[in-house]
Amino acid sequence: MKKELYSQEMADNYLEKKFESMAGKSAARKAPRQYAGLEALLKKNRSYREYDTAYKVTLNQLEAMVRMNRYLASGRNAQSLRFRLLTKDSGSDRLQGLYHLGRALPELNLPRKGAEPEAFIVICSTVPPGRNLYIDLGICCEGMLLKAADMGLQGVIICNFNADEVKKALDLPLDPLCIVAVGKGLEKIEIVDAAEGDDLNYYRKDGIHYVPKLTPESLILPE
Repeated sequence: MKKELYSQEMADNYLEKKFESMAGKSAARKAPRQYAGLEALLKKNRSYREYDTAYKVTLNQLEAMVRMNRYLASGRNAQSLRFRLLTKDSGSDRLQGLYHLGRALPELNLPRKGAEPEAFIVICSTVPPGRNLYIDLGICCEGMLLKAADMGLQGVIICNFNADEVKKALDLPLDPLCIVAVGKGLEKIEIVDAAEGDDLNYYRKDGIHYVPKLTPESLILPE
């Protein structure tokens, strides 16, 4: 009888431990994703002008960026921005040669051949340009690029292009306002402190791209 009770106890303990182990694994699978804080994402969200062309951005990744606009502010809730998505597999090469990067570094002739971005979100509007539209555009670009940073990608906002040429090349039904390029950035970028009156142009030195940013003390108006 004692032997039977001992065997039953062993069986019960085994099953109890087994259930605990399974419950632990299930809880681990259901553990919430650890999101990066906003400040960390903002620090990652730098303007990259050279990209690893071995990495292919997918249409799903671009769509995930555009989906962020459902949660972003829009003046009078107009939601007038529209998007054309372009990857290497869907004709992004039509944009090459129609835009320029690095206006503060003309000697580099960016984008550098062999390091061009190969995925783009072209942003258009259903309404004429105006104050609210440009505010919406800024919010939109920042929101989408923060999503790119969250996915481990980098990007840059491009405004230096001929709108008529881009519209014709892509057969767009609306005028393009700006272009967001997306990819795996190659550059090493560092932020350096700057004060009011300093030269704020970005520059490169010893292979590092430096971006002067005003300190909080320079941004806050005194009482």
